[in-house]
Amino acid sequence: MIREFLATRFRTEELCKPLAIEDYSVQPIVDVSPPKWHLAHSTWFFEAFVLQPFAADYKVYNEDFAYLFNSYYNNAGERVLRPNRGLMTRPTVEEVMHYREYVTTAVEKLLGQKPDKEILDVIELGINHEQQHQELLCYEIKYILGNQPGFHEYSTEMKLVAEDYEHTYLSVKEGVYEVGYEGNAFHYDNEIGRHKVYIHEFEISNKLVTNAEYIDFIENGGYQDFNLWHAEGWDMVQREQITAPLYWHKIKGKWHYYDFSGLRPVDPDLPVLHISYYEAFAYAEWKGMRLPTEFEWEVASYQFRWGQVWEWTASAYLPYPGFEKAPGALGEYNGKFMVSQHVLRGASLGTALGHSRNTYRNFFHPSSRWLFNGLRLAK
Repeated sequence: MIREFLATRFRTEELCKPLAIEDYSVQPIVDVSPPKWHLAHSTWFFEAFVLQPFAADYKVYNEDFAYLFNSYYNNAGERVLRPNRGLMTRPTVEEVMHYREYVTTAVEKLLGQKPDKEILDVIELGINHEQQHQELLCYEIKYILGNQPGFHEYSTEMKLVAEDYEHTYLSVKEGVYEVGYEGNAFHYDNEIGRHKVYIHEFEISNKLVTNAEYIDFIENGGYQDFNLWHAEGWDMVQREQITAPLYWHKIKGKWHYYDFSGLRPVDPDLPVLHISYYEAFAYAEWKGMRLPTEFEWEVASYQFRWGQVWEWTASAYLPYPGFEKAPGALGEYNGKFMVSQHVLRGASLGTALGHSRNTYRNFFHPSSRWLFNGLRLAK
């Protein structure tokens, strides 16, 4: 647990190392929190939920930090409003890094005292929580750099690869299947309890939709045909004048996009990335197919490769049978978001190593485009 904890803390800081100091406090839109805030919030989580309740000799680093770096935990007290996170030039990045070191040392000390299972469970949750924020950092660093005139390079290592194998549709027979997490390893409360679902016979693509396939949709008027869209989706693309995935630009008649290595021509063979649920649905309609439900995806996922992009499903984010929220602030982790969200399955190139399962239920609003999301077709 000590090794995993320290490795997680180290990776968060490594993700920020390519940034300039000016990048740390930027919040271009409400959804994109500044990197400095993520560094501090993931630290406050350990302080608030591990050290304060369980470390008898722990002294809070700074009483104001709970207000500055709480995210959405109403049980934990008042907090800075989400749109205002980018207004905080203080505390400085240097002080936030001191805060991280202070809390990391204290948690490591607590772990060295052979704590009981209750404490270990909360620390394990904190590790997984910080891994979620590492992925959010990847999304948000890309948004910060990808919306600047210079399209600055961040990393040449974080990139998609082409699925260079034959395309086919995999069959799943009609029947009753069990879905949901089963086992003793870490999992979130929204993955249990395991239950039976009835699934009609269907087929699902063994490959993700590619950029080339999506360009066909664009060039054949997909964004101009209201018949393909949900009403909300059509309203969004009209209102925001969306004509392509996020980060795409047409330059001298050719499509380019920003990835972590800068602005470059769209690679036609790579999976399409940064589309909303509305766009994924419209594309499936255009193809005469559909998106799989989250249960279809889970049942079929043993037959295909997944993990490069989060995949939109046709399922609303709802509780499983017997779902119960934990008491207090930790009960706010998942349950209160089970409205107006759609489920994504899989993982992405920003997902921390070991932080993925085929029962993992990611969820975002259908309009979300800044996460690493794509689609797989079913019929």
